[in-house]
Amino acid sequence: MATSKIIYNGSLRTTSTHLQSGKEIITDAPVDNNGKGEAFSPTDLLATSFGNCMMTIMGIAANTHGIDLSGLTAEVTKVMAAEPRRVSEIHVNFDFPLKDQYTDKDKKILEHAALTCPVHYSLHPDIKREVKFNW
Repeated sequence: MATSKIIYNGSLRTTSTHLQSGKEIITDAPVDNNGKGEAFSPTDLLATSFGNCMMTIMGIAANTHGIDLSGLTAEVTKVMAAEPRRVSEIHVNFDFPLKDQYTDKDKKILEHAALTCPVHYSLHPDIKREVKFNW
């Protein structure tokens, strides 16, 4: 079964529908590439998916080991290269608000989970990845 259906709406905008759930995501080309920049660009989604994936896999590990991830946030920064135009770097900064709660073992479990997520393994090796865990 297909994962999604994408419709080109014109003006460099697309609507993607997740077929199992019916949820939609709109993308726009970024302003620096002839777009409106009114929504995530496809490359924004690539970078954001890296953060989403790491957080999801950390959540699975947290559930398995009884670790509380309440309030965990991540900030993602995408860096573009010009020739060819592509994502060259992704920076992800995790902020754990319950800083005093985590043992060294918890930190090791969560960091390992994050750095072994499927998107991490799917990204081209030329994309520099900088991940910070702010305990």
